[in-house]
Amino acid sequence: MSNSISSQTVVSEPLQAPPHPLKNLWAAFRENRGAVIGLVLVVLLILIAVFADWIAPHSSIEQYRDNTLLPPAWQEGGSSKFLLGTDPVGRDILSRLIYGARLSLVIGFVSVGLSLSLGIVLGLFAGFFRGVTEIFIMRLMDIMLALPSLLLAVAVVAILGPGLMNAMYAIAIVLMPHYVRLTRAAVIGEISKDYVSASKIAGAGTLRLMFNTVLPNCLAPLIVQATLGFSTAILDAAALGFLGLGAQPPTPEWGSMLSSALEFIQRAWWVVTFPGLAILISVLAFNLMGDGLRDALDPKLKR
Repeated sequence: MSNSISSQTVVSEPLQAPPHPLKNLWAAFRENRGAVIGLVLVVLLILIAVFADWIAPHSSIEQYRDNTLLPPAWQEGGSSKFLLGTDPVGRDILSRLIYGARLSLVIGFVSVGLSLSLGIVLGLFAGFFRGVTEIFIMRLMDIMLALPSLLLAVAVVAILGPGLMNAMYAIAIVLMPHYVRLTRAAVIGEISKDYVSASKIAGAGTLRLMFNTVLPNCLAPLIVQATLGFSTAILDAAALGFLGLGAQPPTPEWGSMLSSALEFIQRAWWVVTFPGLAILISVLAFNLMGDGLRDALDPKLKR
């Protein structure tokens, strides 16, 4: 009696391409609800800043002398023409807040961009050229970190002169040591790996090793620090504006709005409350988004 052997045909499923790194990043990022809320707030802030000319109901510097210190629309004595009220010289607070969002983002981009660029270059040199170069760069950064950040920013603005651009330079100088130290630590961790040794054997020069080989693998912590640096830049700019060293009137900057309305805080709460809330929400949004990026980019912090 012969046994019939039935052969089964195994159909192999087609290989699926691995998911895109951005999909993995988004999947890890959205697990943090606070980070998603921060991202939504940041996107909303960017949209407000971009479309400020169409969203703002009034000009940020136009004065309505007959409507000085007008309360918000929902309070007795308020007007629907000025939803959040007016300041001591009759300017619409809502319009100034909207234009102030644009200014705050510009301050963040310029300050973080300058500090990140200089910090990466100095950190790469400190990581590659050990010895005198590293000691000089890192001891200079230690001295800068030993000083209170706001005091250092005030000293820089006092030397350069008050103004918005000088305030951004001062904030960039204050933020730079963090990027230098972070870049140097990442470079030291990467420089001993095999792919760097292979690039050296292949004949890659020092600059190519620094910027093409090592730097792309050091970007994850720098991106997180840059995101958190936005909140620090907005906060420092508001502090300098409050002290009269940043944006000068009538520029609609949140810190200068607080400074000019401080004497009216007891009888016109809205002139101080709304700029303060704008600063609070913006700083909180960037901090939440930065925490989410840190958790998503660092494998050790992934759940």
